[in-house]
Amino acid sequence: MAALPNMSGMMKQIQKMQEKMARIQEELEARTVVGEAGGGMVKVTANGKQHLVRMQIDREVVNPADVEMLEDLILAAVNEAGRKVDAEVQSKVGGLTGGTKIPGLT
Repeated sequence: MAALPNMSGMMKQIQKMQEKMARIQEELEARTVVGEAGGGMVKVTANGKQHLVRMQIDREVVNPADVEMLEDLILAAVNEAGRKVDAEVQSKVGGLTGGTKIPGLT
């Protein structure tokens, strides 16, 4: 029966970690990052859950004869924002998990 006190302690540690993870997730959702492309002509803002919350497109880049360029710039800005969010998540969660990746958080 000596294993029960250890199990109780482990459960408390797991609960504390879950509470910390919930706080981190709330912090990340409140944080925003900006991805840019075309020298800042296209900017997207994403929150820590990688949801796009804003997009800015400079009028100069809107050319009906070259829609593909605008599409490429938007994709590049979105991908940059995603990389920045991933870096933020790794920075926040990495210390808590000892570098172990947890599905759904990265």
